Amino acid sequence: MVDYEPAEHYDRVTRAWALLMGDDLHYGVFDAPSDPLAEASDRLTSLMIEVGGLTEAGPEGTDGAPLRVLDVGCGTGGPASRLVRDHGVDLLGITPSAVGIEAATARFAAAGLPGSFEQRDGTDNGLPDASFDRVWVLEASHLMPDREALISEASRVLRPGGRLVLCDIIRRREIGFRELRERREEFAVLRAGFGAARMDPLDLYAAHAEKHGLKVLTQRDISEETRPTFAAWRANAEQHRDAVLELIGPDELDVFVRSLEILERLWDDRTLGYGIFAAEKVG
Repeated sequence: MVDYEPAEHYDRVTRAWALLMGDDLHYGVFDAPSDPLAEASDRLTSLMIEVGGLTEAGPEGTDGAPLRVLDVGCGTGGPASRLVRDHGVDLLGITPSAVGIEAATARFAAAGLPGSFEQRDGTDNGLPDASFDRVWVLEASHLMPDREALISEASRVLRPGGRLVLCDIIRRREIGFRELRERREEFAVLRAGFGAARMDPLDLYAAHAEKHGLKVLTQRDISEETRPTFAAWRANAEQHRDAVLELIGPDELDVFVRSLEILERLWDDRTLGYGIFAAEKVG
């Protein structure tokens, strides 16, 4: 199995993943396992909006201008379009993926939405200090090996009183060397399917935040609510099989389906799960 850098990985799979994972390319929060995936995915975005303080802040920041939002790992711009359409934010989306930038820009142009997208690294973004009211990181941190650098950069570009909101796959328990060795084939499949990811516990995100001048506001495990996502993705793989095969071929599709079975086991034995986190810039 070949390892890919995050940008190369997403450039390769983005179009197929829109069919497999839904238009927003992220997990869902399910009230019931039978919920439609699009509805559950939108519910996760709604939860991010809530804990990110976008609803309570309204469309304007403290200076009367629209809230400025940095979307780190913006994907193809699905959740970003909702932030602009429903909350009137001034949005900059960044991702290392050229395909993602192209798709997000086209999405916004087709919808007549304002916003911009640039190829940048979330752990070294090169943007000015104190230039954003919100930093939004939806399911992107697991592909950034230097987790502390991501949090540090988010804090640096936030204005005082601004907020970081992040959700992602998390590690819920320690994995010993023996278990890691025994499950190395499973982890190799996940790496081939989803890229060179690393999962950390929510407590580590909180520790990095506090170290870099952020006050933790929300720290919540939503593993149970996200668990039905895998069945929904499996149904999409069956429904869109022919189209996906044209895009990524049978080997890639097989790896994706096998990954779903592995992730279900890892959720069920509390190895992995899903968390949401928010913190405010102090000072």
